[in-house]
Amino acid sequence: MTKHVFVTGGVVSSLGKGLTSASIGMLLEARGLRVRMQKLDPYINVDPGTMSPYQHGEVYVLDDGSETDLDLGHYERFTATHLTRQCNYTTGQIYLSVINKERRGEFLGKTVQVIPHITNEIKDVVTQLANADTDVVITEIGGTVGDIESLPFLEAIRQIPLEVGRENCIFIHLTLVPYLKAAGELKTKPTQHSVGLLRQIGIQPDILVCRTERGLDVSDREKIALFCNVPLESVIEERDKDFSIYEVPLSLQSNRIDEIILRRFGLQAPPAALDEWHDILHRLRNPEHEVSIALVGKYAEHRDAYKSIYEALDHGGIACRTQVRVQPIKSEDIEREGAERLLAGFDGLLVPGGFGERGIEGKVEAIRFARERRLPFLGICLGMQCAVIDFARNVAGLEAAHSTEFARNTPHPVICLMDEQHSVVDKGGTMRLGAQPAVLAEGTKAAAAYGSTRISERHRHRYEFNSKYRAALEEAGLVIAGTNPAGTLVEIVELADHPWFVAVQFHPEFKSKPTAAHPLFAGLVAAAVERHAGSAWVAES
Repeated sequence: MTKHVFVTGGVVSSLGKGLTSASIGMLLEARGLRVRMQKLDPYINVDPGTMSPYQHGEVYVLDDGSETDLDLGHYERFTATHLTRQCNYTTGQIYLSVINKERRGEFLGKTVQVIPHITNEIKDVVTQLANADTDVVITEIGGTVGDIESLPFLEAIRQIPLEVGRENCIFIHLTLVPYLKAAGELKTKPTQHSVGLLRQIGIQPDILVCRTERGLDVSDREKIALFCNVPLESVIEERDKDFSIYEVPLSLQSNRIDEIILRRFGLQAPPAALDEWHDILHRLRNPEHEVSIALVGKYAEHRDAYKSIYEALDHGGIACRTQVRVQPIKSEDIEREGAERLLAGFDGLLVPGGFGERGIEGKVEAIRFARERRLPFLGICLGMQCAVIDFARNVAGLEAAHSTEFARNTPHPVICLMDEQHSVVDKGGTMRLGAQPAVLAEGTKAAAAYGSTRISERHRHRYEFNSKYRAALEEAGLVIAGTNPAGTLVEIVELADHPWFVAVQFHPEFKSKPTAAHPLFAGLVAAAVERHAGSAWVAES
């Protein structure tokens, strides 16, 4: 029978349940188990697609077009698990499904209630991942124990062991053990209270993962074990990682969390094969080069808004044995202070995606600076559209060229709304989403980076390159490096006479892993190293 691991959090939010869940998944996979992963979010939005990046961080898009929580990015970067829309559910989705069933008369006139109807729906979305091809399902419960929004999810996972057997379920609780500087000691009481809340609900955690900035001594662990009713070996210290999040799996493994889980489930598995992960950390700790890359974006001060981009830049650094220092810069600051003042001295530039007019001219100016100064540049989604706007205005001579997203009456709409979007009314889940194939032109930088002329990448946009301007821009020197198979949608543009000027309509950051850097990010870092060194340099393949 498929085993279930449930990961909950207590005391405060943002403790790192997603990283912990992903790390556990990686360790179990490294021991030969087949793992599926899932996140249950307590907010009422149907999905994060309409939520502000300031509140929610980035929207992580899957191959099937699902707009999901950013923690699913951790799942994909750390594990080989196949993620689909079944891997992220919200309270909004759960209630919407139950209400639709009620409207269809499926409850035969019964009064629809949180228990059992909502909790049954939650149990169904968890157990649907359990099949003959899966050894372990890891389900992360969003929010914090004690939040009213999380109660239906906690009640549902309390019931699951009654149906599949307690021996087939493990509850892992992530909690905080704060250090009080004035007292000079760690405090275990918040953890005790958090576990107490769980036990009131009816859930006894099997393993406690204790986030702390100071090491737990034996007396701290003994106190937590005694008052929280868990074995001493199951009180696992997880100290803050100042160096890299990729240390987390090895830290958990050094505390034998994988051994505890396997023993609890009665499973036999070979030792974890972690040579590749050790090599990643070795490369991070012993870089041969160092570069600085400016990230010019609308939400530059909010790192989680570009979570996957930061990670993908790190992956490019791992592939190139390079320490990548990323400096976020608000595009509005470029508008006020100028690109020359803020971008001089960097080895590369990345302009990411986004929505809304604020800061657009700053992005365009930053890209012009990179184009004219031969600064290695990668544009993503809106970054690609801004690159087209800059080229149209300042190279092709199309004065006031713009996107109809920001200037409806522009005389040269080089970026326009996609044809199929004109009839769209609802905002949620209606963009061009998910994996789409593309064909790359031979001899281009993009084709060389991919090592192929056939690719598939994930999209999230409504606006596109206006093909009516394709001939004029190509004649002026813009290289159309990639299109959809029909040749009707432009996916990649680049400049032939520039060290590295590549801009893409899709989101390559969603397919980058520490063990397999995305080729476009590796290409940007390699070009930045070459610029920094002032001599030819080739990244490792």
